[in-house]
Amino acid sequence: MADKNVNYGKRKAKDFNILTRLYQYYALYVLFLPIFGFLFYDFKVKRNKNLENKPYIIAPNHISYMDVFIVNYGISRPLAYMAKQELFQSGTFLKDYVRKNILRLGAFAVNREKVGLSTIKTAKEVFKANFNLCIFPQGGIRKNKVIENINPGFIYFAKTNKIDIVPVALDGLETYNWKPFKKQTVHINVGNPISYTLDEKEIVKQWCEQISSMTGYENKNV
Repeated sequence: MADKNVNYGKRKAKDFNILTRLYQYYALYVLFLPIFGFLFYDFKVKRNKNLENKPYIIAPNHISYMDVFIVNYGISRPLAYMAKQELFQSGTFLKDYVRKNILRLGAFAVNREKVGLSTIKTAKEVFKANFNLCIFPQGGIRKNKVIENINPGFIYFAKTNKIDIVPVALDGLETYNWKPFKKQTVHINVGNPISYTLDEKEIVKQWCEQISSMTGYENKNV
């Protein structure tokens, strides 16, 4: 059981280390891809070779529970994840198992209704460790192929830490495929950086335009 007094939004730079990266490789290349990439899905990745060798905020659209793994595969950089605090709850074997493993993957908790000071400080620690921070601007999973209702919280973290934003477009996992060897194609496209110096509306506009262009989803944020 988890200690109810533990603040899972509070982590230090030392918590994002080589062991975190090794566990990400293990989860992705030993567990996820050999099963899902071999049996059920054909993952098509278009990486951006022009990204600088510095930390970014990685900002994907959110279409499935597999997004953490496929974003990691697409970006191919050390990642920390901002995850809803409900995932860190204890009480059952399954919840404890999920919490333990997402912590190993580099996740930390965020209250989506009111971001706490510990979460803000942890984001700074992520960049100190030279990790990239993954935030889903849509919040929850959206399977309707529409870009709308963007939560601007990711922009706050970009501006506070003076970190540019990289959109990552995901499509093809709006429905899950459980038919072995009848592979469903999933696209992972890494976009161009958006400067944190732009105003909030322009950042949201550019993020929506890039995601819409790379996925073919309808952009209602116009």
